[in-house]
Amino acid sequence: MSLSGLDESLARLAERYRRFATDEAHGVSPHYERLAQDIAASADVLRFLIDLPAPRRQPNLLLGAATLIAGRPPDIALLTDMVAGRPDELRATMLRRTTQTNEPARCAVLLPLLATLPQPLALIEVGASAGLCLLPDRYGYDWGHVRIAPTGLGAPVFHCAATGPAPLPAAPPRIAWRAGLDLNPLDVMSDEDMAWLEALIWPEQDERRRNLRAALAVARRDPPRVVRGDLLHDLEPLMAEAPAEATLVVFHTAVLAYVTPPEARQRFVDTVRRSRAVWISNEAPRVFPDIAARASQPAPHWRFLLAVDGEPKAWTGPHGQSLQWLPGR
Repeated sequence: MSLSGLDESLARLAERYRRFATDEAHGVSPHYERLAQDIAASADVLRFLIDLPAPRRQPNLLLGAATLIAGRPPDIALLTDMVAGRPDELRATMLRRTTQTNEPARCAVLLPLLATLPQPLALIEVGASAGLCLLPDRYGYDWGHVRIAPTGLGAPVFHCAATGPAPLPAAPPRIAWRAGLDLNPLDVMSDEDMAWLEALIWPEQDERRRNLRAALAVARRDPPRVVRGDLLHDLEPLMAEAPAEATLVVFHTAVLAYVTPPEARQRFVDTVRRSRAVWISNEAPRVFPDIAARASQPAPHWRFLLAVDGEPKAWTGPHGQSLQWLPGR
């Protein structure tokens, strides 16, 4: 790469981190907002990142890897020292790991849909990570005016601000069978894998950290099955294993953005729609713009769109913290 080409690449990378600071971290994590701006101004960190494959330069991956290595969220001084003194360790972590955030509180936005389906259910989550979202019947929920107590000792209670005519259930769904599919499954029994999940939680999000630890304790008592595989090639055999007497549900959250190009995304959709499965998607609006175009309200800032079989139902907080049901849905 020429010097001018390198400079252009560094400039684009710096802009990516500035956008992360303003669009994602602002108002959510002051620490990461400040750090991302500092990274954008650091030639040393940017030059470290530019030597990585393009998909491995993402902010959450760098921040999670540095947190895992340091044992705490870094500031720019610690990160600069790490790039200078421990670059091989940081690089190896970023090449080995992916941003497999496994946010069990997302079950709070999925549960109203799951509870409306004919019971019992057979669940398949694609991009399941450690499979914590495959256990929605074992957690507790608080939507403000409707609550469900957890079924297990020490299980978390997820708080979710629900607005609009959401069909909030009085009881969890009945699940007869469950399985996850992931390119690189995480093992709930592995302390190393679970340390990675915790490192992906942003510094100020103490409730998310507590919820993760409580959900992990629930999962370790009866670990969910997560199969190693590609959602474009290995979903159909997994669907074939589901019991015929149960309503099959294929669901995902913040996963399909990583499936590119859009034609590949559509192949996944076609596979699900050809099957007997109910398809529940919870993704950023840009992932399925045709679905977002049918929403009766414009997308709020930094919200996912919850849909069933391609029909928009609600705007949701990315970590399950809010559920804004669409009128007439």
